[in-house]
Amino acid sequence: MAFALFERSPSSGLGNIRRSYGEPSRNIDWVLMVAVAVQTTIGAVIVYSATRPRLLNRGADPFYFLQRQIIFIIFAAAILAFIMLLDYGGQLRGNAGLLYVGTIILLVLVLVAGAATGGARLSFNLGPVSLQPSEFAKVATLLLLAGFLADDDSDSVSYERFIQGLMLVGLPAALITVEPDLGSASVLVACAMGVMLVAGARMRNIVFVTSLAIVSVTGAVAAGVVSNYQLRRITAFFNQNSDETRLQSIVYQVRFAKRAVANGGLFGKGYLKGPLTNGAFIPVQSTDFVFSAIGEQFGLVGCLSVLIILGVILWRVFRIAQMAKDRFGRFLCAGVFTMILWQSFQNIGMTMGLMPVTGVPLPFVSYGGSHTVAFAIMVGIVQNVHMRRFR
Repeated sequence: MAFALFERSPSSGLGNIRRSYGEPSRNIDWVLMVAVAVQTTIGAVIVYSATRPRLLNRGADPFYFLQRQIIFIIFAAAILAFIMLLDYGGQLRGNAGLLYVGTIILLVLVLVAGAATGGARLSFNLGPVSLQPSEFAKVATLLLLAGFLADDDSDSVSYERFIQGLMLVGLPAALITVEPDLGSASVLVACAMGVMLVAGARMRNIVFVTSLAIVSVTGAVAAGVVSNYQLRRITAFFNQNSDETRLQSIVYQVRFAKRAVANGGLFGKGYLKGPLTNGAFIPVQSTDFVFSAIGEQFGLVGCLSVLIILGVILWRVFRIAQMAKDRFGRFLCAGVFTMILWQSFQNIGMTMGLMPVTGVPLPFVSYGGSHTVAFAIMVGIVQNVHMRRFR
């Protein structure tokens, strides 16, 4: 088989005992691991370049955010390793309901006691770090939805089961929308549609629900459930050349982000030599607009390199989904694939002015602890499926 090219030859193990091909530790997808490690390393390097100018202007330690990001990465790597040790079909699936209820409670609490930033309550302020429940809700919801759909051995998803699955996703998505965090809510919806499609749901049902989700968000905006700041982001997307005072902060950051990418040309201005990045013209460049820092400093070559590595990650997740021994593992990989793809498209799209500014980070690259750990968990789950495909 094709995947045999990626397998190591049998080792003798300890003494005369030979480990079987089904031993989980012998079935780690190292291509995926290396791709994630390289992308994460690139992210740390870019986070330093994007945060250094502002810290220097304030007379602060220019390595402050880099040091924090490295700590996040180390912690995330430990969590990834822990997830790989578990049995996805037993321990992860068996605790999916508990994890789901826990994240729902956190999503409710963050609306009441979360730190207010820019008119939104997205995270808990825990002193030196903040915790964003919506990032972990993606993982918990995926586990529960995949398990729910895997309980049915049918090759198709009935309309009743389709609606029941959507209800599982709808509750956390609604709570996240109210925060408001439309970007993360859309990632949850995209995850649900990806898993449903692989499970055998009818395309017309998926299109209908996706359209309904768009209408619901539009209704929430019109009803005032979504904050004015989120509404201005949508308005700014359709009026990117506007000079209105109320849209300036959003329009200008997108304008400078696009200019930074264009300014990089083919090979970029060089590391730590980007005039727009060094001039701190782009707010939250280390998180929302990290792709602009890549484009300005490393040009088209740098941008393509990041996209190619992202493509390798997605390819490996897709491949593992095909090789999964059961429906549950296949659905988990499908959800992870969809979330990484959609969130990456959102982040890069808003940098290029192709999508509204939603505030979602670029997976494995942007600064931040919650999303770094959450995506490490997702990679751990995918590796778990690959490691136990013979058992």
